[in-house]
Amino acid sequence: MATLRFAKLHGTANDFIYVDARAGFPGDPAALAPRLCDRRRGIGADGLILLQTPSNGEADCRMAIYNADGSRAEMCGNGIRGLAKFVHDRGLSRAEPLRVETDAGVMTIRTLASGGRVARVTVDMGRPEWDGRRIPVAADGEIVERPLEVNGRRWAVTCVSMGNPHCVVFVEGDVADLPLGDLGPRFARHPFFPRGVNTEFVRALGPERLAMRVWERGAGETMACGTGACAAAVAAARTGRSGRRVVVALPGGELEIDWQPDDRVLMTGDAVEVFEGQVEV
Repeated sequence: MATLRFAKLHGTANDFIYVDARAGFPGDPAALAPRLCDRRRGIGADGLILLQTPSNGEADCRMAIYNADGSRAEMCGNGIRGLAKFVHDRGLSRAEPLRVETDAGVMTIRTLASGGRVARVTVDMGRPEWDGRRIPVAADGEIVERPLEVNGRRWAVTCVSMGNPHCVVFVEGDVADLPLGDLGPRFARHPFFPRGVNTEFVRALGPERLAMRVWERGAGETMACGTGACAAAVAAARTGRSGRRVVVALPGGELEIDWQPDDRVLMTGDAVEVFEGQVEV
């Protein structure tokens, strides 16, 4: 047995367990993540995030993300905001901006402090990827409002990668009424998505506001998804449903998304520490 020290943080109620693993991690994180993330028998979280040393001099630190089912995620927008708070509040790095290496590349992060502790974080999420094979989906070219049959119904889907694959579906009614527990897994396991997909069901409430629910391929329905909010925002702007600056309302709170003229997407939201502790693993 080993003692694992951790902190639990959330961004818009998308919660994660953070571990400083720069000196190593006791065991296989993919195997431990389901146990640690279990909401009845463990700490409870949507995923496990490890702080690691970067592979080269391009970044100040590295983030490794394991979903609640133990699968790896390339990138997590809410998770990386929490990592910035975890690092800055503990004095593990004072770099500003903070450069974080992820499986989706190096992300640049700026923090806003209140009372000496990080309260809000802006992440440069990079440029959206529209090419089907790079997202990836099982089709060439761009996937914008393309019909896709799921569960006996044809849906118009817009697919984009924000470091991980997203399928955005616009709906007319209240997103709260959707049977997401049934629809989400059917999209995530559809053969059109060779590596699975995060699916956003979005209603445009006006040129500056979207409402969204999300089913994440490795965690199920979550209270928020940062990369998903970015995907929804660029898809809404691309299809003429919104402008390039929007607020995305999620069950866990709101995220501000700014798709800039140079094609880079900025995401701003909260970062909140819940508690810290230790557990035997």
